Amino acid sequence: MNRAVVEFGALCALAVLVVGFVAYARRCGSPRADGGYRERPLFHPSVLREGLVRWTTTTDHKDVGLLYIAFGTVAALWGGVDAMMLRTELLTPAADVWSEATYNALFTTHGVTMLFFFVTPVFFGIGNYFVPLLIGADDMAFPRINAIGFWLLPPALLIARAGLPSQVAAQVLGALTSGPLVDFFAALEEPGIGWTLYPPLSTTTASPQIDLLLLGLHLSGIATTLGAINFIVTIFHERGEGNSWATLDIFSWSMLTTSGIVLFAFPLLGSALLMLLADRNLGTTFYAITGGGPILWQHLFWFFGHPEVYILFLPATGLMSQILPKFVGRKLFGFRFIVYSTLAIGVLSFGVWAHHMFVTSMNPRLSASFMAVSVAIAVPSAIKVFNWITTIWDGRIRLAAPGLLCIGSIGTFVIGGVTGVFLAAVPVDVFYHGTYYVVGHFHLITVGIIPMMMIAASYYWYPLITGRWYDRRLARFQVGLLIVGSVVTFGILLALGFQALPRRYANYPAEFAPLQQVATVGGYLIGLSAILWLYNMIWSYWNGDRIADADVWDLKESDQFTPEWQWLEDRLERKYDVEPTEPETVRASYTTDPEQGSPHVLTDPERLVRSVVGDTLYGALGGLIGTLAMSGVLFTGSFIGVFDVSAFAELGGLVGLGEDARAGYLLFILGGVTTWAILFRAIAEFLPGRLLVVTGLSYATIMSTGFTVAFYTGQTGLELVGYLVFALVAHWLYGLGLAGTIRYAEYRRTVGE
Repeated sequence: MNRAVVEFGALCALAVLVVGFVAYARRCGSPRADGGYRERPLFHPSVLREGLVRWTTTTDHKDVGLLYIAFGTVAALWGGVDAMMLRTELLTPAADVWSEATYNALFTTHGVTMLFFFVTPVFFGIGNYFVPLLIGADDMAFPRINAIGFWLLPPALLIARAGLPSQVAAQVLGALTSGPLVDFFAALEEPGIGWTLYPPLSTTTASPQIDLLLLGLHLSGIATTLGAINFIVTIFHERGEGNSWATLDIFSWSMLTTSGIVLFAFPLLGSALLMLLADRNLGTTFYAITGGGPILWQHLFWFFGHPEVYILFLPATGLMSQILPKFVGRKLFGFRFIVYSTLAIGVLSFGVWAHHMFVTSMNPRLSASFMAVSVAIAVPSAIKVFNWITTIWDGRIRLAAPGLLCIGSIGTFVIGGVTGVFLAAVPVDVFYHGTYYVVGHFHLITVGIIPMMMIAASYYWYPLITGRWYDRRLARFQVGLLIVGSVVTFGILLALGFQALPRRYANYPAEFAPLQQVATVGGYLIGLSAILWLYNMIWSYWNGDRIADADVWDLKESDQFTPEWQWLEDRLERKYDVEPTEPETVRASYTTDPEQGSPHVLTDPERLVRSVVGDTLYGALGGLIGTLAMSGVLFTGSFIGVFDVSAFAELGGLVGLGEDARAGYLLFILGGVTTWAILFRAIAEFLPGRLLVVTGLSYATIMSTGFTVAFYTGQTGLELVGYLVFALVAHWLYGLGLAGTIRYAEYRRTVGE
């Protein structure tokens, strides 16, 4: 199929549907007087003229923020269409939907569009709207520069993506005539060099569109740098009275750190892009073998590229820390440590770039140093996760759409983050670098938390921006689709990576087709959820229920009525005479009283350490007793022929100890003493059984199902029945030994106290 016509047609159809739906929603929501008065139509010349003048000349931070968000949404839809076309190609093993060249062009433009023109503009838009409100500023420090920073982005996107409309223009004109104009448009073909633009492919490919792409990216970098300078100056010098560094909100801290990273990263990218442009057009040798070599581009690009990951990620964590406490009724746990972790990520982000280059001919000692820093940068992110979970703990959770997105994002981010830690290890990265494992890991971050937090912010602040409610039932359904689609799609990609399926290929072996098809269905769910979100935003703007007061989320009840909502309350009172409301009861969002929804406060650390050590030792002892009792049953089963001890040998081989039954059995004992005992202590309170011994039996029964699958060696008939019975009895003995020992320890501790 003709990719340019299909994609351009899909984008045009989407644009027509959105504009038509906007007109319809506006018409349905227009106020009517008794005489049948209706608002002027959307396409009335005066409406268009007034709107054009207002939105192209505004310097109000709220208007500029909305422009950023609208632009980022358009870019997301364009890049999303690229993604849907990519996943459609991967439905079949052969490249029979699009060509290989088209596939390469799609993943190039998808990556560029999403990373440069979607995520950063949307976060800058949210920051533009809310940072001045949060810090008590009248506007951004430089309103005109703020507007200029935005208006550089639309031409940058059009220049970078000029290949698609040019190809359509060439085909339309070519059907009517021929000549230099047709040849000009035909030459501007979407490049298929990959979004990382690696030389020598990017320097030797004869395509004028690559030059335009480089210029578009450079222009977007200038726009982003202008925005970052504005955020830094605003937060430093425009804070309102009483708003010190100690009281600065967490989202503003995140935007400040993000802007600092931008200030150091984007100018370097601009320089690297100009050097690449010079190599292509002026005959310089910055990235030629006779000059700096292709490896120089990788160093320069990734010195920008990995901080860019945190430019995308840190605003999302700021939104998480800002929104999550409101839906669990508790103050953010460990506020200062989340701030410190944000600043630490900002600094460490510039010391990990070469972990993208472990498969190059880098000095192994350098690789080891970058591996150490790459592992270390996971620590600040882990601090955030632990503090988010602790904030949720014992809170009063409300399953509204923003809260659901926060909770879902924590899960997807943990998976994406942990898989990234493995890639930080040189031996693992060398094996998985060229596989779908990297794609799954990266997208569990870029889809698993970043757009989820954007959507959470849109739902959370929608009443503030529009004065109306969105469709809350539809929002929860859309959130479910997004979370399920993300886990299915990118979890499958991790599984494909484990099977060493190479990435960046339009075709693949037929045995991987079922997994690829499931991943594509998950991708379609993500696309559907995005459409539902857009529908909800547009329809509710004119037809949603009007808010009755500023405390739409009942934040006063938990003492979390933050400055932006106070601004809305003042505005409603001034403009509409809406009196401020006060809740009947107020519950502190931070308290040492466990009954008020906060966990116990640590007052005796030595006692806690003794308790943890005691629990660990008794758990290990219980695990050892249970494992030995279990071993007696298993060896009895081996004696009568229903259990094969060779299964222990396979266990040893699985972890690299060789096909040795003794090594496997020692590993089996070690797991029973440590892993399974610790897991029991962690989840015992959530298992059935009022008595701990009954809980141990429940735990052992659950464990036995996995054991019977893992240690099955082909038994049939009565042997299979005996195997299942012996496995279940063996696990029951393990559960009794483990739970009985721990219960005895608790009894001794109670008597001792």
